[in-house]
Amino acid sequence: MTHSTATPSSTYADFYRRSIDDREAFWAEQAQLIDWQQPFEQVCDASQPAFARWFVGGRTNLCHNAVDRHLPERGEQNALIYVSSETGIEQVYSYRELHAEVQRMAAVLLDLGVRKGDRVLIYMPMIAEAAFAMLACVRIGAIHSVVFGGFASHALANRIDDARPSLIVSADAGMRGGKVLPYQPLLDEALRLSQHPPQQVLMVKRGLAEVTLQGGRDVDYATARARFLHTQVPCEWLESSEPSYILYTSGTTGKPKGVQRDTGGYAVALAASMRHIYLSQPGETFFATSDIGWVVGHSYIIYGPLLNGMATLMYEGLPIRPHAGIWWSLVEKYRVNVMFSAPTAARVLKKQDPAYLSQYDLSSLKALFLAGEPLDEPTASWIGAAIHKPIIDNYWQTETGWPILALCSGVEPGAVGQIGSPGRAVYGFDVRLVDEGTGQDITEPNRKGVLAIQGPLPPGCLQTVWGDDARYLRTYWSSIPGRDLYSTFDWGVRDAEGYYFILGRTDDVINVAGHRLGTREIEEAIASHPNVAEVAVVGRADALKGQVAMAFVVSKNPALLASAEATREQEQAIMQCVDAQLGAVARPARVCFVATLPKTRSGKLLRRAMQALCEGRDPGDLSTLDDPAALLQIRDLLG
Repeated sequence: MTHSTATPSSTYADFYRRSIDDREAFWAEQAQLIDWQQPFEQVCDASQPAFARWFVGGRTNLCHNAVDRHLPERGEQNALIYVSSETGIEQVYSYRELHAEVQRMAAVLLDLGVRKGDRVLIYMPMIAEAAFAMLACVRIGAIHSVVFGGFASHALANRIDDARPSLIVSADAGMRGGKVLPYQPLLDEALRLSQHPPQQVLMVKRGLAEVTLQGGRDVDYATARARFLHTQVPCEWLESSEPSYILYTSGTTGKPKGVQRDTGGYAVALAASMRHIYLSQPGETFFATSDIGWVVGHSYIIYGPLLNGMATLMYEGLPIRPHAGIWWSLVEKYRVNVMFSAPTAARVLKKQDPAYLSQYDLSSLKALFLAGEPLDEPTASWIGAAIHKPIIDNYWQTETGWPILALCSGVEPGAVGQIGSPGRAVYGFDVRLVDEGTGQDITEPNRKGVLAIQGPLPPGCLQTVWGDDARYLRTYWSSIPGRDLYSTFDWGVRDAEGYYFILGRTDDVINVAGHRLGTREIEEAIASHPNVAEVAVVGRADALKGQVAMAFVVSKNPALLASAEATREQEQAIMQCVDAQLGAVARPARVCFVATLPKTRSGKLLRRAMQALCEGRDPGDLSTLDDPAALLQIRDLLG
């Protein structure tokens, strides 16, 4: 097995250019950052660029690289720091203790019949056992699919049917803002709705909600764990391209897309990103404030920091509970070196007493990284001045698993970006701006285009859509005229110095506080209400959340809207439909009832015009509008 540190080029321009022009040698060097049980025979098989395979023939294991290989030097070092401000529980696991817990979980999974290639769906709150479950899956070669804890039953059932797991790992409840959210009723309903329910559920009891274990189906984790306290479970060595996990992301259709991630490429990409992008060194402490239900939780709560031999802080709770200084108190207590959060969180903190940001010792903190949605200059300037630390933007997607655009300060120390820009193209990503109509590259600065990537995608990006190669090609590789390019579906511009600025989506996905939501999914949930004839959902810019959903509904029976009170009742009933099917995160900010939706004469909804009105902008050319009164009514409703 090999493990050494790759040496970057002297300047970032050279480093980046080498990653594109001398891809094989560049990534062979980065691959030295992880252990290989069997060396790879080929760095990249790009014979089918959309389906690039990295480190072909190499055998490795994510859990070995995240846990086992650190035991000789870091066995007693902190590995997982678990903090719940909801329950008041704090637990610290050394690498040796984490290794033992992961093996116990792995032994339970094996005892329940889980084998290499099987899917395990993890529907859990932010608790240590969720991390154990993820690491245990990749240890034995099972494919985990984490679903955000508390997701509504309908959405959960869709993911169960797509992944077809052999086992679900869950817990009695999650907590948010002091309120308990029982999981078992949601899970039971999802299993009832599912066409392909697994036969077994492994349940972690936190003592927060009543749990009734169903005989023959449900297994209590604490009881099962007690049987395997000292069991040794070896790692299953996987060929680099074998899948590690599926993570579902919203799309422009109602069916969620299962992003399929490989094993070796992902490990290399994350290990390199910790050094080159996130200014992190082995032995330090990393604190990402996301959730394991999202890609940031996978890449930078669980795998990235542990691959890099760091301690990772896993947090359950809000940034303002029990007080608005909770995050900074944890930075002080655990000597956090690097922090990763979202612009929405910074905007939430801006509403609190500023004293909370100055009363803790933040001397250990090198930088605060923010991503998940566009970072506006006032927010960046405010939080930077408040904590007296660099605020570093970066841009990426569930699909890529790590940044597309960033400042690679680990390669070029002291690099200074442009306000409002997440940075330049990250090494390995052959980023292009293309004309939406012609598909041609845009070379002149400050001209708007679609952000795209020339294949092959670098290591760590999605391999395909789970179980649907055709959808993968159709969705990501077929939207740019005449070109085989991966589309990010984001508008952008690039300045003369190579810094990119993201302008918003080209499709119907909105970004609410860092959570990607398909407007089609919300529309389908609303359309299930018996009084909804037609519905359109658009995103509206929001000072706190980045975007919120706005729903416009044509009622089947306008008589039910005869009074203001009746209209409010209908709006609440429709919002409850969204809550029940997708969860509260997808709830529209408003439901507006209209006589008709604005459409072209060919019947196409004028979504961009509706969005413009929601944001107080000029709706643009309306020459194709079938009925101008439809937009006028929306304008009047919005005031």
